[in-house]
Amino acid sequence: MSNFFKHKMRSKSPAVIAGWVIVGIIAITGLAILFGYIIMWLWNWLMPELFGLTTINYWQAVGLFILSKLLFGGFGSGDSSSSNDNSCKSDKKKKKSDFSKWELYDKFWKEEGEQAYQEFIDKENTPETANETPNE
Repeated sequence: MSNFFKHKMRSKSPAVIAGWVIVGIIAITGLAILFGYIIMWLWNWLMPELFGLTTINYWQAVGLFILSKLLFGGFGSGDSSSSNDNSCKSDKKKKKSDFSKWELYDKFWKEEGEQAYQEFIDKENTPETANETPNE
């Protein structure tokens, strides 16, 4: 992944890179502020009427969000597996990036694939298999 960033950033000047970093920081800050106000608005709209709770201010909404993330969601990377088994991760990475098996796929399909597929279709369309149901 580091080679990807080196390749992408090779032609960029330091001023452009610094500009993107500043824009990113401003965008993240803006989204955090907006998200705090959305939580505050939803709480103040729903909770007092439904459950008779008091209204909250912006900082209480932000604290409520952080508390809920800690208790229920965490601040993880979004990976569905919670194990830290590196061998499992390396196997997944190897499966995703191993295209060496696809090298001869076109040749196989032209020589054997079309014929094997036609045999499968003929077998499926024979009268004895056409009357069978999948649950039998």
